[in-house]
Amino acid sequence: MIKEEEVYKIGTLTRTHGVRGEIAFQFTDDVWDRVEADFLFLRLDGLLVPFFLEEWRFRSDSTALLKFEGIDDANAASRLVGAEVCFPKSLTPSEVDEESLTWQMFSGFEVWRETVPEQAQETVHDYLLGTVSMVLDQTANVLLEVTTPEGHSLLIPAHEDFVLRADHRERRLYVNVPDDLLTLNI
Repeated sequence: MIKEEEVYKIGTLTRTHGVRGEIAFQFTDDVWDRVEADFLFLRLDGLLVPFFLEEWRFRSDSTALLKFEGIDDANAASRLVGAEVCFPKSLTPSEVDEESLTWQMFSGFEVWRETVPEQAQETVHDYLLGTVSMVLDQTANVLLEVTTPEGHSLLIPAHEDFVLRADHRERRLYVNVPDDLLTLNI
């Protein structure tokens, strides 16, 4: 049985589509397409259940239509509406091709603040800032909305100068953001 810490949420099934059992999938990460996964986990009644993909096609940059094996009509698909879709960390590539990398891919990542002391030889981990709850990319300056462990929201500029590295398998983003920017929203 798969454990909760072995997967991460990549989206939600939102509605049925047509009569063949297709279902709309609102996603934050298209990792299943990048690694050509055979299955996804759906959270049903609190359990993670594997569903094998028969086919899929993209409708937009955040919506796809999925067809699962054994789900052959709208009635069967309607029972899956609202289910969270999760992906196994073990199948997540540890590195992502930089040409296909988008800020949206960091939705759901933990954001850790790190500093590199000028005299020290190694990086010092400061603390967990929170989790990227939304990527605001409607303007020229992309922002990461980070929900802190206390439930507050921080807005962090999504800029290469602040990002030290990303661990895609562990879903962590390591940043070095100036104190002044972190306290702007508080």
